[in-house]
Amino acid sequence: MLSEEEVKKVALLSRIGLTEEEILKYQHDMSAVFDFFRELETLSTDDVEPIGHITGRSDVMRSDMCEDFGDTGRQALLDNVPAKKDGFVKVRSVF
Repeated sequence: MLSEEEVKKVALLSRIGLTEEEILKYQHDMSAVFDFFRELETLSTDDVEPIGHITGRSDVMRSDMCEDFGDTGRQALLDNVPAKKDGFVKVRSVF
């Protein structure tokens, strides 16, 4: 079981203020959690394949490709901007 000093140290590191009753409660609760971790450490994981993601998905991103919209697509984009100059989108100066 964790000591009161260990619970106080965890509370200090977590920036949590605890009363004496809470220290006793967390002493019991945290000890139960750590006991469960100790139980898990006894299990054999030799036959378990490591995974990087629980869903089993891999690379769901689309490939990075350049798509040419052509003149019609370019004009459609420029028709939706508030300001344009010489066929480009005009934006305010940053500096």
